[in-house]
Amino acid sequence: MIRAVTLVIALVAALAAPAAASVDGTAGSGAPARGAIKADKVLVLKGQREMLLLREGKVFRTYKVALGIKPRGHKEQRGDNRTPEGQYILGGRNPESRFYKSIHISYPNEADRAAARARGVNPGGSIMIHGVPPDLADLGADHRLWDWTNGCIAVTNREMDEIWNLVEAGTPIEIRP
Repeated sequence: MIRAVTLVIALVAALAAPAAASVDGTAGSGAPARGAIKADKVLVLKGQREMLLLREGKVFRTYKVALGIKPRGHKEQRGDNRTPEGQYILGGRNPESRFYKSIHISYPNEADRAAARARGVNPGGSIMIHGVPPDLADLGADHRLWDWTNGCIAVTNREMDEIWNLVEAGTPIEIRP
């Protein structure tokens, strides 16, 4: 009898959950609810392998991420496989990226270009927030068990759908060590 009551309660809770919008303004599926909250800042904490979406200074969504193959330190030049650190802007969006979907990060900024120029190197570019490519899609969240990108910030494809809906072009992104 107790087992049956527990099962009924769990079923009722499961059926009711999708109808209520979550704190981040989605309807539980990553699709934006009417009047969904949009991030006004994205914060990446490289050391914790986390990306936070913020609205008015409050975190409303947290994602675990994979970074560049050499995650320590600031990106200095093309091919160093590091994820940049600093203040950037999210821009162009590619819904047909080879990494599922991608949102461009404005690296290099003027300071990055000046530092690279002083060293006589190319600063690189094409840094994105993106999903996983088809050959890694079956891994799901396990893709985060190691840092595998060339300097980008990777999330699962489901998470990328959420981010796609919650972050608009022009949103500032801060990437910290």
